[in-house]
Amino acid sequence: MTGIMTKLQASKREGKVSAAELRVDGKVPAILYGPKQEPITVAIPYNDMEKAFKEAGESTLVELHDGETSHDVLIHEVQFDPVTDQIIHVDFYVVERGKKLEVSVPLVFEGLSPAEKNLGGVLVKVMYEIEVESLPRNLPHNIVVDVTTLVDFDSKILVSDLPLSEGVELVTDGDEVVAAISQPQEEEPEEPSEEFDPEAVEVEEKGKQDDESESDKSDKEDKSEKSDK
Repeated sequence: MTGIMTKLQASKREGKVSAAELRVDGKVPAILYGPKQEPITVAIPYNDMEKAFKEAGESTLVELHDGETSHDVLIHEVQFDPVTDQIIHVDFYVVERGKKLEVSVPLVFEGLSPAEKNLGGVLVKVMYEIEVESLPRNLPHNIVVDVTTLVDFDSKILVSDLPLSEGVELVTDGDEVVAAISQPQEEEPEEPSEEFDPEAVEVEEKGKQDDESESDKSDKEDKSEKSDK
């Protein structure tokens, strides 16, 4: 899936309104910058920002209007509140139109492999994202990994096996493994526990009683000797 995923309407931050005041007002403070873009501080309605991040992630182009100018941007960095997990600040990277970009694109695993279904194998996901290069408007939102091609324990999916849309090139080494199947581990049989032997318990108890009797006898003798003195 490529192209502009969504549009965002922002307003430039002017005056001495603090970031905390913006958040109370239901807005997210943000900044736009890029190789040919001077930093611009803006504010975006929280619900709009949350929706855009869910739809676009950090690899899909977003069209952001700052109240005066429209920019093609990528969501470069998002800061979250450690307690509420709400978005508290966003960095937008303003891309240069017509210039290729390298970005990390998330992988989405789909399907059930025959090796899992028929052989009891375990799917091992080795990679969760890959690096690609393309023009900004061709950047994919994600790349689907079809695991139904994993038919046995020798099957693997390599980076070079992944489907890429037109104009998108791999940066990650194509020989790297994306997913494979692991054989199920056999459970080791439990060692049989020692059988209960009531006679051993009786012998042990008897030994304890004998020891106690000897101890009591010794104590009495000691007391008797002290009394004689």
